[in-house]
Amino acid sequence: MSELAPTCLIVIPCLNEEEHLEKLVEGLLESIDPQTTRIVIADGGSTDRTQDIAKKLAQTHAHIFYLHNPKKLQSAAINLAVKEYGVDATFLIRIDAHADYPKDYCQTLIDDAIQTKADAVVVAMRTIGLSPFQRAVAAAQNSKLGNGGSAHRRIEAKGRWVDHGHHALMRIESFRAVGGYDESFMYNEDAELDYRLTQAGYKIWLTAQTHLNYYPRSSAGKLFRQYVGYGYGRARTIMKHGIIPKPRQMLPACILPAMLLALVTPWFPWAALPLLLWLCLCLIYGIVLAKRSREPSIMLAGPAALLMHAGWSVGFWEAVLNTLWRR
Repeated sequence: MSELAPTCLIVIPCLNEEEHLEKLVEGLLESIDPQTTRIVIADGGSTDRTQDIAKKLAQTHAHIFYLHNPKKLQSAAINLAVKEYGVDATFLIRIDAHADYPKDYCQTLIDDAIQTKADAVVVAMRTIGLSPFQRAVAAAQNSKLGNGGSAHRRIEAKGRWVDHGHHALMRIESFRAVGGYDESFMYNEDAELDYRLTQAGYKIWLTAQTHLNYYPRSSAGKLFRQYVGYGYGRARTIMKHGIIPKPRQMLPACILPAMLLALVTPWFPWAALPLLLWLCLCLIYGIVLAKRSREPSIMLAGPAALLMHAGWSVGFWEAVLNTLWRR
């Protein structure tokens, strides 16, 4: 298969995305070549109109396919789509249903992969909020307080080689060589796969030519549960591969121990100090972000960061304890 005319498999894992799916696919259709591209909509058992929309799109366009994903997870959806429709494809592009993409997104990824000869091309995420709470969460997630300086959370002028990023494109040959996604992971499956790719000698390129816009959770409860999952997945990756955690990963892991330590404050007054320092840091940071943006509601970025850190820490230690218990 020629690099000049690569065959591309685009996979859209989805679950209850009736509000976004049709618009997303229509946007993709404007910029792809139907002769060299297949789009697979892998549905995990939606209870809204998502399945009907996906099946209608598949009936209307010969290069769009509907795929039922019985395991429901995104990792399983992509593995199944590659198995069923990626036999002769060169590139795999993962599209998240709840995000916005530039019109030339897919072609830009392919061009970058060909130019750099990367085995995977990852992208940066710019978080955008619609409601006041979402805008506050976005401010937190776009800041070092919320992302710890993660490379794929910053829009940069130049691309560079990285060990992890938001999944966008992979060469199917490399994807298959390391076994695809680990379907036991509900969260952090992308970072776990990236670890296996880099350990096997494959290269990951963080492109500066394009990015995606991500919309955060719309409520405090959903945000907390999301970060519980993130922390759980990260801990599983660390323990599966025996990885030494980075400082930016260990700092939020300290939050739950700090909260537990504060319980003995009646006997040891100093025990509340770590928790108080964390609370003050997040709340002051939220005030600073609000002042910079001149939007008072951005002060909620401080409480949002508290939820994110606490959820991540709870999930992290839950995974550690579960793993140790099983062993």
